[in-house]
Amino acid sequence: MTDEDILLLFSIENLRDIKEQFDQKVPLMPSQMLRLLLLSAIVIIGHTYLERSVDAAEKNATLSPSQQQSMQAARQKAAWKKRRIIFNNDGNEPVYSLKEATPQALLDVRTSPLKGSQVDAIFYCTWSSGFSYFTHDTKVGNVFTETANKLSNNKTAELIQNGHDPLTVMSDWCKGNDIELFWSFRMNDTHDASSAWYGPLLFPPLKKEHPEWLVGSAKERPKNGRWTAVDFTHEEICDLAYCYVEEVCRNYDVDGVELDFFRHLNYFKRVSWGEPAGNLELSRLNDLMRRIRTMADEVGHQRGRPILIAIRVPDSVEYARVLGLDVETWLKEDLVDIMTVTGYFRLNPWKESVELGHKYQVPVYAGLSESRQKDQRARKVYASTEGFRGRAMNAWSQGIDGIYLFNSFNPRHPLWRELGDPTQLQSLPKVYFTSARGYASVNSWWKKGSSYMNRDILTPDHPRVVRPGKSVSVTLPVGENPVETGATLNLKVRFKALPQIKEELIVKLNGEVVPLHAGEEHFLSGKIKPGFVRTGENQIEFTLASAAALPVVVEDLQLWINYAE
Repeated sequence: MTDEDILLLFSIENLRDIKEQFDQKVPLMPSQMLRLLLLSAIVIIGHTYLERSVDAAEKNATLSPSQQQSMQAARQKAAWKKRRIIFNNDGNEPVYSLKEATPQALLDVRTSPLKGSQVDAIFYCTWSSGFSYFTHDTKVGNVFTETANKLSNNKTAELIQNGHDPLTVMSDWCKGNDIELFWSFRMNDTHDASSAWYGPLLFPPLKKEHPEWLVGSAKERPKNGRWTAVDFTHEEICDLAYCYVEEVCRNYDVDGVELDFFRHLNYFKRVSWGEPAGNLELSRLNDLMRRIRTMADEVGHQRGRPILIAIRVPDSVEYARVLGLDVETWLKEDLVDIMTVTGYFRLNPWKESVELGHKYQVPVYAGLSESRQKDQRARKVYASTEGFRGRAMNAWSQGIDGIYLFNSFNPRHPLWRELGDPTQLQSLPKVYFTSARGYASVNSWWKKGSSYMNRDILTPDHPRVVRPGKSVSVTLPVGENPVETGATLNLKVRFKALPQIKEELIVKLNGEVVPLHAGEEHFLSGKIKPGFVRTGENQIEFTLASAAALPVVVEDLQLWINYAE
């Protein structure tokens, strides 16, 4: 149901009358009951804001064609503003980290030290755990005030009561330091499904009151994703999502809003239970995106400055569409200003996402998350400073417009002063590998997710078996030319068990034999000539020359690059 439909069916007085009868438990007429059911989410959860929102809508005329063109031009200019690094802050500071409920205490945790860094934009998520819990002063959703268990330090309520709304505090600081602020909305966060201590505490009133709006239950868990996800086929859910975004756009001085579809990737009951999204599912989110775009443009016109719409989505159009995210339609219809791709997994080379976004004049950002590799030895490498440098350099070399960091929160880490400048990165030590994570995360949201993988992965949780007399080839992207930089290179290969006779294993890099020697446990390593490595895709081939040799399991591949002091 659109806002226009609501306005036609209901007046403010009607809403008040129905709510009063509901509160007093006065029997309702059938027609009244129907209206109450249609608007239950809005009347019960956000009736105060709806009245304000409807009043505003009555005053705002739809933009004229010339106004639309003007706003589109302003959006285009703002969208292509240089953003070296985007810092995604999950907004946990008010809940866990503050010694006192003051703006300075909030800013000092993750924000103030960013001054002078390469961070040009902060995407600030005000919690949004479980669809309706927030740490800004919402009247539509629920302010997260829980203090049980390990949440005893939660100072969200105290901050708001003292006039220090965290989102306003962040907005004021960003304005004073020439940094953009986007409000980040996790479109279907499901931390409340966790079996850990925090799961039940994050489960919001909305889901308790309306279990029929969820994709499953604690007893009937879906095949894909998590049971606490809301189902966007319900118009009430789409209406609430719209109202969450509208409330921020109208009440906060933000440069844009991010619709984070990557956290988490289940949106429809049909998909959660094993069927690909159909026309109904696709149309639900398409219509929601159109409503948000229209509203953001109208509010932007009123304030004389555009409100940008950013999205975070998987980097495969096909994979996203199966889940119900019609990304290319959003781009084609000019519903999106900025696109960030990937998080814990990546399905395609960066250049494919760049080509897609640029086709529709939308800048594309490389989403880098901390490694969730279960193997601790690999995780240490993948999450290292050198590991982030290699991943960022690969992205820059494939035409990305900037770097986006997710779940990296130490504002004093050197990454914030390095990753946004490929020229600077060029001369810094780094390590290249195929993936920070294997197939597990891809398949958790869609059981056949790995079928959309269009690049090589070699990690401990996705190894390769080299059989006697056979060869296995792995593609390793490298974002620089070591010959030009005078680098020294070291190839490290990890095995489940070292070859009994290492001479039986032949390793070639782009056709050149690389002599490997025993190193740390389960590793063979060796220096290689810079000329063997090229910018872009490099082929590493493993061959067991002897037919009598035992199979070898290759678990990891790392190319370390260092430079003379």
